[in-house]
This record gives sequence, structure tokens and C-alpha cells, in this order.
Amino acid sequence: HVQLVESGGGSVQVGGSLRLSCTASRNEPHFKVMAWFRRAPGKEREGVAVIYRPSGVTNYADTVQGRFTISREVATNTLYLQMNSLTPEDTAMYYCAARWAYEDRWNFAGIYDYWGQGTQVTVS
Repeated sequence: HVQLVESGGGSVQVGGSLRLSCTASRNEPHFKVMAWFRRAPGKEREGVAVIYRPSGVTNYADTVQGRFTISREVATNTLYLQMNSLTPEDTAMYYCAARWAYEDRWNFAGIYDYWGQGTQVTVS
């Protein structure tokens, strides 16, 4: 069993930046799909960004395109989300998710095999 642990959340002012990290409990390089989701109070869980292995292809929600960057350090199997130009609408609990097999429906939460516990991001 693999555990995913997020870190890097916190409180930040409007326009600020944060970098989230997600580390697997063991170095597992075979995840084909790794993604970030978020859930704001009173809203549905939303796919934020995805990165595919081995291609490195990324995709983003329209709401974060151009402001957020997803990346992955293969050696440590750590997933990152660099978030810039943050707005109050970005306030949410952020989760990382991982899937063994390729799937192009990346923003459908049901496809993922593992989830982290989440890290809170508050923008004010």
C-alpha cells in the first residue's frame, strides 16, 4: 500500500505564491498519472492539474491555467504544485492523487488509486 502525504499549504495574501508537495511513502516510479485536486467549502472537488509519466505531458483546469505549474521529481517520486498569483477563489483543501495506469479522464476523481489527506490553502 502507498500513502501520499501533502505539505506546503498555509495562509497567503492575494497575489502571493505557494508550492505544494506530495510525497509517496515509498519510492514508486510507476504511477502513470499524478494529479492535484481541490475542494473549496460548499463546492465539488475540482481537478486542478495533472502530469503523465513518462511523457511529462501536463494539463490544467481553466481556472488555474497560466498561474499554476505541476511538476514531478522522478528520483524521489515527489509531486509539486507551484501556485502563483493566488486569489481568494483558490482557497481550498488541496489533495494529490495517483493512478497506476494511463487514463485521459484525469479530472474524474474516481479513476485514482491513491489519495493524500490534503493540505489547506487559504488566500485572503
